[in-house]
Parts: sequence; C-alpha cells; structure tokens
Amino acid sequence: MKNIVSQATIISNLQTAKNTFVTFCDLIDEKDFFLQPPQKWSIAQHIHHLTVSTRLTLLAYRLPKFVVKLYGGKPNRPSNDYNTLVEKYKQKLLAGGKASGVFIPKPIPTTNTKQKTVAAFHKKMDALILTIQKKWHDEELDQYIIPHPLLGKITLRELGFFTIYHTYHHLEIIKQRL
Repeated sequence: MKNIVSQATIISNLQTAKNTFVTFCDLIDEKDFFLQPPQKWSIAQHIHHLTVSTRLTLLAYRLPKFVVKLYGGKPNRPSNDYNTLVEKYKQKLLAGGKASGVFIPKPIPTTNTKQKTVAAFHKKMDALILTIQKKWHDEELDQYIIPHPLLGKITLRELGFFTIYHTYHHLEIIKQRL
C-alpha cells in the first residue's frame, strides 16, 4: 500500500477499504455468508468482528480529547508509519495473538440478514470516517494514544492505519475461504 500519512489519506483509505469490503460482501451468497466451518468464523462473524472493532475505534475518536489524554496518556514516541504498524500487527499474529473478549463473535443467527449485517459495518465505518474528518486535525493524531488489545498503546494515527489494514486482513481471509 502507498504511504498513508495524513488525516486526508487515512480518511480516503478508510473509505476505499470500506467500499471494497462491502462490495465484495454484496456478491456473497446468503447461504455461504452464514456457513460456519469447523473451528473457523463464518463470513457473518468476520463482519460482526469488524463492526465491534470499528465501534470501539469510533469510541476512541468520539471521546472528548481530554478524556482520551487522561485514559491513554501522552505518546513517548512518534507515530509509526503504516507499513511499520502493519508489520508489528502481523508479528503479533504470528506470535499467537488473536481476538479475545468482545472481539470474538458469537454465532450469528440467520434471522439476521446478510444485508443487515453488512449495513451495520458500513454504518460504523461511515461514522468513524466522519468523526475523524470533523473532530481531529492532522497533527492531533500523533498527540493522543489509546490501548490496543494486541499492539499496546498506539497513537490515533496508528489506530487509523490499523483499521485500514484490519479491514483488508479480514477481506483476504474471507476471499481465501470462498
């Protein structure tokens, strides 16, 4: 991926990741969407996982800035670039890191439609994009940190990078499954 640096490029890449993901999911048959292979997540569960992750990411950006500072503290280093952050995440996964707690989706009942499941993700991503765009100036993304379950404390810029990569990561898993 090209070097993602500014708030504007983060927003643009979040929009592209969301659109790419949603467009692909629209092509998936409803039966395949809810099919859960043994010891694996269904496609619906992957989307639920992304929706929960995006909801909590959105919370980090929506909180008052002073609360984010109180909760996370001050960064003691500059933000990593996109590729460095992605490599760190991949290393954590290789070392056995995986989803835990609220990030592990429960079985999704088929009473939830594919359309409803995908729409929930779409809505959260739109809210995230709008919040970053309206509330956060570019330089502020490096001045606030939040805890991440696998990556430790990361800046809000890095959280944007993570959300972009995380969306594509789950898209690739879904593509491999199909």
